[in-house]
Amino acid sequence: MYTYFIGVGSNLGDRYRYIDEAFQSFQTRHDIYNAHTSTLIETEPWGYKDQDTFINGMWSCESSLSPHDMLEVLQNLERTAGRERHIHWGPRTLDLDIILIYKDDRLLSVEDESLTVPHPYFWERDFVLKSLMELLPDFIYDGISIKDRLSVLDI
Repeated sequence: MYTYFIGVGSNLGDRYRYIDEAFQSFQTRHDIYNAHTSTLIETEPWGYKDQDTFINGMWSCESSLSPHDMLEVLQNLERTAGRERHIHWGPRTLDLDIILIYKDDRLLSVEDESLTVPHPYFWERDFVLKSLMELLPDFIYDGISIKDRLSVLDI
């Protein structure tokens, strides 16, 4: 069994609706267990700045799905929400990224042409860490607590 932490974002259209409908669909799957969502927060864009603000949050769940199968589920939810990929880090109806994966209580690493976990930028994004801290408050990465990392990023 895997435990997933999934970053959630939207900055086009009815942002809350896209996220809510995707979560409703996600948590009713037979292969998703104990799904939870963090508080949703409004954030400035990261990377490509010339776009509207985002609604961001984090989902967690347990699942028997492999990382690549989970990626497929998330990409299908994005497509259902009308996600189009035109600009890297650009506007989107729904963005779902696997941030962290645990298996047997150990942080799992995946790196290939379709998936990199831990997410390559998660430790640089305060909005990701704020949402992650709500669901995983004792998280430590490279010997640094999530709380200490946030204090550095908030400067």
